[in-house]
Amino acid sequence: MIQREQEEFSQPQEDREQVRTMLITSYIQYLDIIRKLEAAHDHIIHQQKRAAVRKVLDGAMGRLLEIKKEMVSLEKSECHNMEDVLRDLKRVPEDIEIPIPKYFLKENLRTLQEREKYLDEILLNAGFTVYPEFSMTLEEGIRLIQVAERARQGRSRAAFMKKIYLEEKRQAQPQDQTDKNPDAAATCIQKVWRGYAQRKKTERLREEEMIFLGMVSEWNQSCLQIPFSLPPEAGGETDGFCNFFAFFSFFWRTVFWENRDTKSDFLQDHDPELIKGGQREEVEEEIRVQVSISLPCRTVDDLYQQLAEDGLLIKVRNVNLSDFIGYSDCLKKIPREVPVQPTPSIPDVRQLVTLYGILPLGSQTVREKGPLVKSLLLAGPAGVGKKMLLHAICTETGANLFNITPSNIIGKHPPGKKGLVLLLHMVLKVGKELQPSVVWVGDAERMYQVICKRLTKLLPALLRAMKARDRMLLVGTSSRPFDANIGPFCKVYQKIILIPKPDYLTRCVLWRRLILQRGGTLTKLVDINGLAQVSDGFTPGHMVDAVQTVLTELRLLQMPRKPLRTTEFLTCLARHDPVYREEEETFQVTPRVNL
Repeated sequence: MIQREQEEFSQPQEDREQVRTMLITSYIQYLDIIRKLEAAHDHIIHQQKRAAVRKVLDGAMGRLLEIKKEMVSLEKSECHNMEDVLRDLKRVPEDIEIPIPKYFLKENLRTLQEREKYLDEILLNAGFTVYPEFSMTLEEGIRLIQVAERARQGRSRAAFMKKIYLEEKRQAQPQDQTDKNPDAAATCIQKVWRGYAQRKKTERLREEEMIFLGMVSEWNQSCLQIPFSLPPEAGGETDGFCNFFAFFSFFWRTVFWENRDTKSDFLQDHDPELIKGGQREEVEEEIRVQVSISLPCRTVDDLYQQLAEDGLLIKVRNVNLSDFIGYSDCLKKIPREVPVQPTPSIPDVRQLVTLYGILPLGSQTVREKGPLVKSLLLAGPAGVGKKMLLHAICTETGANLFNITPSNIIGKHPPGKKGLVLLLHMVLKVGKELQPSVVWVGDAERMYQVICKRLTKLLPALLRAMKARDRMLLVGTSSRPFDANIGPFCKVYQKIILIPKPDYLTRCVLWRRLILQRGGTLTKLVDINGLAQVSDGFTPGHMVDAVQTVLTELRLLQMPRKPLRTTEFLTCLARHDPVYREEEETFQVTPRVNL
């Protein structure tokens, strides 16, 4: 096959359509090869055979990325109309789904589990225990506010009544008890002082009696009679550390020699413990200097813990790319007389995320020798699944997720440009040591505001620091990419993936799956087709919110005697604004600037 490709590609082609067909055919054939190699690699037990198959598998994935690059250069688009070639090859759209090799996770499963457990411990100790989020209706929110307000009024009323009670109690006391009497005050002072003086006198008499009876040693008495004075303060640099025992050195020397019995030491030999004590101070001083020098070179574990405690290293949700549901709309891609750029479908989005995000992060060979993509932007209306795709990339590859969203890094680094540079350096160092890693910038269009311009200027430097050997990826998410400055925006993000709203078939499957996952029961009173038709223009996030709002715990208990109805979901769905055609057209125009 490689020889045939070399012969075909070496001959100049003038027909653009013929070149396109040749590239798409090679693309589909390489997908078949990758699928078979991945299945073989997953089932082979012999380690040397697995290594040989993996080498070929990585080469096939790299070749697939190269063909994809040629297709993008030819058509000036990230999504391609492959239906005509699929029909000629007697294939279905499911045949162009890119398989994700299982060895991305299996070969590092133990390390990933230990790292996840360590991250959970850090977050638990830092107080970042994640509790499940529950949505509530407007009526439930109003009721919650009313309960809190009534409780506040009750506490205020109780404090007011307590104040009145104490005032009445004070006024009810006799007048002679409330007035200040100098004689009574003097008597109280005399009583306290006489008691204190008598206690001290009794203690002294008891001590003299104990000495008289011989129950207190002479050594203890001599220690109490030693005149004590503080040594002069020693000067010099301390390098930020304190010598805690220097304060007691004079007292220790005095007690050691004046109270030591040396009558039985006829040889008057040296004391090894005293020599060790003197040398110990010098050794401690040398170690202190070495520690102060090596302390700035913090370990990766320390940086990892600090990033997790600051909320910059976040826990990845367990979401697979296959959970991003969507189907191809073949009717939408039938060629027209006027050539138009095809709108990406949800399967196209899955393919692009796999090609530019998952495969390079999962394979070191593909990252080093394939087309290098350092940054990726996921754009689309709110609720289409941008964060879900972000977490899917990390889940499929076992990558760390660093959150440097402008709203998340405020107050988490020293002020000024140097503090932000230090923060990005920490992220880069930990990300390179614990590959693969994903750096997330949420609300990417807001970086070009005045408050975030420093981060905008440092992102190109961050990308330059990512080399081909580093399995790191910068992923941005944006709900309004058209609000950003297009020039610098497109220089930072090499690939821009537009996530569309779901089509009719996808909405049907989503409604059915969401209701069943929530614990609902589908009957004839729930018209799934009608829901899919009415929800045209709404995003999956709106649908999830509607299902969670309707299917509360109380509603699930009422379901046997009160079945679900279509109107319940429509009422909740009507509270959201759909994606209008004008906004959708704006999204379709924005990513083409980067092609």
